[in-house]
Amino acid sequence: MIIGIPKETRPFEYRVGITPGGVQMLTKHGHQCFVEHNAGLGAGFSDQEFEHAGARIAYSAHEVFGRADLLLKVARPLLEEIEWLRPGTALAGLLHIASARRDKIDALLNHNITAIALEQIQLSDGSVPVRRALAEIGGLMTPQIAARQLQNDAGGKGILLGGVVGVPPAEVVIIGAGIVGSCATQAFLGMGAHVTLLDINLNALQNNLDRFPSVVTMISNPVNIARACTFADVIVGAVLVPGERAPVLVTREMVRSMKPRAIIMDLSIDEGGCVETSRPTTHDHPTFVEEGVIHYCVPNIPGVVARTSTHAYINSAMPFIQEIANFGVDTAISRNPAIAKGVETHNGELVGLSLASSTGKEA
Repeated sequence: MIIGIPKETRPFEYRVGITPGGVQMLTKHGHQCFVEHNAGLGAGFSDQEFEHAGARIAYSAHEVFGRADLLLKVARPLLEEIEWLRPGTALAGLLHIASARRDKIDALLNHNITAIALEQIQLSDGSVPVRRALAEIGGLMTPQIAARQLQNDAGGKGILLGGVVGVPPAEVVIIGAGIVGSCATQAFLGMGAHVTLLDINLNALQNNLDRFPSVVTMISNPVNIARACTFADVIVGAVLVPGERAPVLVTREMVRSMKPRAIIMDLSIDEGGCVETSRPTTHDHPTFVEEGVIHYCVPNIPGVVARTSTHAYINSAMPFIQEIANFGVDTAISRNPAIAKGVETHNGELVGLSLASSTGKEA
């Protein structure tokens, strides 16, 4: 199989679709890997490292897209990039198709592209290994970002997350006790913040309470979320419904009730956002103010710790990438239900259950 690894073109996306070690694993099985010139630079991988691993360096994105039987990306391709793919090509990456624009989905269908969203791969025990690896990074990065945004020079309230003797710590509210929420809870508590964690799943709340006895837990419902908004210095939205757009749990009215210059970090923005006032931002302009509240809504938070997150991504995704390459797309989908869970478009048809109702917004 010919495998293409292009350079990511989205702003502030420094990751790459495979590591040199991953290339070596594929080429040992007889596959050809074409890596675009400087594709790994942001993650600290040189062209020479890829060549030593067995890859061929391509000096044109068109060549990488055009040659590939399987294209490995990090971020969802741009519309013009989809047009470069040969009909029948397989595309694998962190695609977040549920929040894609309708025209991109139409382009995938028209080109008969098999789109495999690696973040949607789900094992029989319900775990999502690829998503988990990157969700952990996003959750662990959240407190360092929040701490910066709370500073006066960033427009914040001038609050230290952990407080000091005689001065209470910041009030942090995390909505969602999954992977992101749990990692964010761990990191915020480690910095001394007072954390309230909400979720609809009592078992998830219990697991976090067992790990972190100082966390306050609440059932997630409109009444409790509205109450938490009134006292929060930082709200973290970490809500996920696999394969679907994130539900809007924090309404504009709730945002309006928050303290002036409080912070909302909508980590669900990859899937459309869980806060009514959210809209995607970028690393160079990460925040905006709405209803007097600072909003941080950067979709690709792990993209700026590219070396760590590329290694974490490929460590978790490589077994599935190898299976797709070794057995072929159709066979890999049919023999492995975990891979089948990640298939969003195939044979010109929508496969993901919620795609038809999840168009119109782009992360």
